[in-house]
Amino acid sequence: MTTIVTSPVILDVNERNFQREVIERSREVPVVVDFWAPWCAPCRMLGPVLESLAQEFGGRFLLAKLNTDENPRLAAQFGIQGIPAVKAFKHGRVVAEFVGAQPKPIVRRFIEQLLPNELDAKVTEGQKLLAAGRFSEADAKFQEVLSKQPDHPAALLGRAQALLGLGQEETALKLLNQVPAATSEGAEAARLRAQIVLRQGAGNGNEAHLKAHLAENPADLEARYQLASLLASQQRYEEALEHFLEIIRRDRKFRNGDARQAMLHIFELLGDQPLTRIYRNKLASVLFA
Repeated sequence: MTTIVTSPVILDVNERNFQREVIERSREVPVVVDFWAPWCAPCRMLGPVLESLAQEFGGRFLLAKLNTDENPRLAAQFGIQGIPAVKAFKHGRVVAEFVGAQPKPIVRRFIEQLLPNELDAKVTEGQKLLAAGRFSEADAKFQEVLSKQPDHPAALLGRAQALLGLGQEETALKLLNQVPAATSEGAEAARLRAQIVLRQGAGNGNEAHLKAHLAENPADLEARYQLASLLASQQRYEEALEHFLEIIRRDRKFRNGDARQAMLHIFELLGDQPLTRIYRNKLASVLFA
């Protein structure tokens, strides 16, 4: 049996639309997922409580209902062992949860703790300014948040992005290094950090001149490093990886291991794809031969 939901604040989700309706939408508004099944008596008690609160809060959070019988892979993915199980998502990840039917006052407090606070609202304002290209104003808004919560991940990332828009690359890099890796903002911070580092390594080298020089002087690792960095800055990642790998083959300690670090930065940019796996294996073969 599938529930038909018509309310804009209550959604039916499944394995096909979970990424879009839960993970992606949670970056804009908290999404509370009710893992339930038709045969579960406690689910029939909790479900109406969650639904009435979703209507009451009027879109300040979304309720997503997931039938575990019809979506066993998602239930397994999120470690559902008993139902009803409720998991709250913000910024693409689970931030709170409980299991079992709970009284309405307890569920209400659970929901209220998820709602954006004053600092979150200011971050949202900053992100809108950022999207509009108003970098100085966005920077000021993020600074206001960080003055009250110095480790706020979204504000750290937002300020770094604003500073990049203002051309302040070094300060932006320092902020990106402070974004906690375990947060949803951590992945974007790592990607931006990798782009900056690789671009800085490229310098003002000329590809044709560097290649001609290397043809005659293949052992010039500094020239090879500049060429690899230049190729990486142009998103020609396979060529760049091959040159960085050649540097490591010839001298693992060159530039205190910068070639290896550059390869890791490219892996961060590429994510989990065949080119990443191929060169991770090649790098391991060279390092542990």
